[in-house]
Amino acid sequence: MNLRRSSTHSHQHSIPHLRFEDQTLTSFAGLVVFQKLFDHLNLKHRLRECFHHLPPRSVYGLARVTLQLIVHLLLGYRELRDSRFYDRDPMVLRLLGLNRLPDVSTLSRTLAKADRASVDRLRRLLKNLVLDRLVAWLPSRLTLDFDGSVCSTRRHAEGTAVGFNKQKKGARSYYPLFCTIAQTGQVFDFLHRPGNVHDSNGAVLFILDCVGQIQRRFPGIHIEVRLDAAFFSDAIVSALDAADVRFSISVPFERFPQCKSLIQSRRRWHRAGSDLSFFHVAWKPKAWNHAYRFLCVRRRVQLQHKPPLQYDLFVPHQTGYEFKVIVTNHTLGARHLVAFHEGRGAQEGIFAELKSQTHAGYIGMRRLLPNQIFLTCAALAHNLCRELQMTVHQPRSRNGAKRPPLWTFMENQTLCRTFIQRAGRLVRPQGVLTLIMNGNHHVESGIRHYLEGFDRAA
Repeated sequence: MNLRRSSTHSHQHSIPHLRFEDQTLTSFAGLVVFQKLFDHLNLKHRLRECFHHLPPRSVYGLARVTLQLIVHLLLGYRELRDSRFYDRDPMVLRLLGLNRLPDVSTLSRTLAKADRASVDRLRRLLKNLVLDRLVAWLPSRLTLDFDGSVCSTRRHAEGTAVGFNKQKKGARSYYPLFCTIAQTGQVFDFLHRPGNVHDSNGAVLFILDCVGQIQRRFPGIHIEVRLDAAFFSDAIVSALDAADVRFSISVPFERFPQCKSLIQSRRRWHRAGSDLSFFHVAWKPKAWNHAYRFLCVRRRVQLQHKPPLQYDLFVPHQTGYEFKVIVTNHTLGARHLVAFHEGRGAQEGIFAELKSQTHAGYIGMRRLLPNQIFLTCAALAHNLCRELQMTVHQPRSRNGAKRPPLWTFMENQTLCRTFIQRAGRLVRPQGVLTLIMNGNHHVESGIRHYLEGFDRAA
């Protein structure tokens, strides 16, 4: 069918008059999915249990304020004062069970009333929600990744310190140590620390605590741990081996002349592919008590050309070797072990999502405990987005060599942009509460898919 310009183009020049009224219009109609998720997890009651030991000093209470903070981060907002952009949204109010949202000063004062026990119980809730998901899935093997991530600020906040920070040199920061689960992409726990500590500060007890909680909940489960070179020490290696945990840790072999000489003097390397060769050795640094399996790997790579190039001339490619040493008690073959260890790089994607989409790197308050609550809420918001998708989708039957997530996840901002940020209107035809949204087939099928998935899970 041929279309004419006059039938497709419209010439509209007048600007409409603006009028703002209090109506039951919402910009976040898709929050009905999270309302179903919160009921499924009994989240409101479990949050009240975290703060029930505190006297009720506020009209709102810490549990309600913490729930608002989780929803605030789920919607993609960062600063507390951004709550004024949705303070009259009926869907947000229904989700929180409020008729009126607290203002910014009330939020700050209420969060400042938290004590150490409140923060510990909130962290315990973070872990219990992850463990409940594992109970529903019943894995036979679980992979834990540990690493630190810098959360910096330009202001002064309690507990911050100036430490190593490549992005913002000289800025005060926290340096929490995170434990993430590779198969679900969730944050299991974190150890909050000032920004001037080494990666391994407090790591031994924290790692053993995370491993112990999972082993007590799932006796007989096979646990794997992956760490970078900052955690290479006799204490961590011995503790993991004694706890019957399979581990792989990068070795800073440049610091050990004996290890360097083993690589330099090696003449026979075993092939594990076209570009990978390796050899095993039972070795230990002089100060260690026991020898472990060290896997020395070299990979053929193209060398980078540093001087300026003349593109009109022929420049041949030069190749060299990139070396890597891994200490492990795993029984995997060389190629599978290298793939397993390199899979820990997926944790950087989790950190990027935590900081850019649930704003875990933001330090918005001056006191230590409110900042720890904010970080816990950011981790909870991230985990809830993953939990929403895991509840309605089935996992893959097999896990790959790199231990990727068993579910194909949408990022938090994609989930929010696709389903949550949808205009709607709450009406009561014949006394029945009804949420009306625009007739978009893809949005309707997606939201109904999630809601029906919760009904099946129940």
